[in-house]
Formats: sequence, C-alpha cells, structure tokens
Amino acid sequence: MIRVVIADDQALIRQGITGLLQVAGIDVVGEADDGMSAIEIVSRTVPDVLLLDMRMPRFDGIWTLERLREVGIDTPVLVLTTFDDDELVLDAVRAGARGYLLKDVTLDQLTHAVGTLADGGTLIAPAVTDRLLRVIRAGSSSVYAPAAQQLTDREIDVLRLVAAGYSNRHIAEALFLAEGTVKNHVSMILAKLGARDRTSAVLRALREGHLL
Repeated sequence: MIRVVIADDQALIRQGITGLLQVAGIDVVGEADDGMSAIEIVSRTVPDVLLLDMRMPRFDGIWTLERLREVGIDTPVLVLTTFDDDELVLDAVRAGARGYLLKDVTLDQLTHAVGTLADGGTLIAPAVTDRLLRVIRAGSSSVYAPAAQQLTDREIDVLRLVAAGYSNRHIAEALFLAEGTVKNHVSMILAKLGARDRTSAVLRALREGHLL
C-alpha cells in the first residue's frame, strides 16, 4: 500500500483528500498544517509521497522543499496548487518537486499521480506544463542557463516518456530497451541539460524546445 503525508493549512481540504485517498486504497500516515510539521511527520513516518500545498501561512511549500533538500530527505513531493502565481511554481521547480497538479483534479488523476511518484516517476499536469511553457516563452523567468549539449533522438524519446510520468521500467517496456539502458539515457539527459532531477530536465527541455 502506498503511504502518503498531506501538508495543507486548511483542515477541511486535508480531511477531504485523506478520505478520498483512503477509499482509493492509499494510506495517509500523517497530516500537517505547515512545512515545519510536514518535515517532522515525513522524518518520522518515511512516506512514499508528500502531498504539499504551496501557500501555507507560516512555513510554506517552497520553504518545505528547500528544508527537505537541506536535511537530505528525498521523499518525492507532489505539489497541489491553485496556480495563481507562475513564479511560485517555477520556484518549486528549482526546489526539486517531482510532480505538479492543480487542485481541481479528479480522484483518478490524483491517485495516478501519487502512484507515479511512488514508482519513481514524475508527473506534471498538462495545464501546468502549458502554463509554464507560455511563461518561459514570454521570458518572464529564467529557470536555467542554455543547454551545453544537444540531445540525441533516442534521448528525446526517453525524455518524452519521462515527461509523461513513466518510470524507467515502463520506459524500457515502451521502447523495447533494457532498464539499465534507460537508466543510462536518463543519466546522460540530466548531465547534458545540467538538471538536478527528472522534472527539472523536462522543464529545461521545454524551455530549449526539445519537446515542442
């Protein structure tokens, strides 16, 4: 059973998401109303995924992502956002979140995203990707420096599946490759794009036009 922690300052939202996930067979092992309590609960329970709201009054989502990285906790983080601030979501990209969903998603979409992150994948909702791409094209924020090396056709194939939320195993199955080969491709993609993680690589590739 997948185990998650939910961090949101609104008790009703936490309780609603908890009830829905439990019906779907996902175990909610903790609830937090700010980033400080989220880090304490994640450290104690070691969940498969942290569901994180960006806007919390004391220790918000960005603070939480940065502290998790500083203390070496690598629990995958799924950001749930109303997306009323483009720069805030871009900051979350820099801070290392692995998934992004709008709060108007369906239960099926939420459980799929949780499962994808728990399985080692990444997931960015199409509406989020489209919005970020428009922001990057407009030049409102510079997320990364220009890519130093071009991706090969095979690396682009792999990156497209990474962007769709596929794990290495599922990419290997889709492209008829060994899982070790896919892992090597992903490592090379990260190195070429100068990206820290899979989601950062996807957004960097969007900015550079590789996935257009």
